Amino acid sequence: MFVVVSYDIPEDKRRTKIHKILKSYGQWMQYSVFECDLTDTQYAKLRSRLSKVIKPKEDSIRFYSLCACCQPKVERIGGEMPRDNTIFFA
Repeated sequence: MFVVVSYDIPEDKRRTKIHKILKSYGQWMQYSVFECDLTDTQYAKLRSRLSKVIKPKEDSIRFYSLCACCQPKVERIGGEMPRDNTIFFA
């Protein structure tokens, strides 16, 4: 599943923790936005890890799942191109 994750965390320390967790699951695209290509198990683990760090009354994390048909329709103008995680063995 391809998921876009955005977050709004007012406290620097928690925001850094959230960023580090997300960085281990996907690619950092913009200041508070990650793109993640995850299995169902990875998605569940990610949500669990993030929910242990945030303060729900102060923080916000949003998950946008894109279907296989929608993913190629994502358009970019400028910025870093997504990395290719495909591994080829010769």
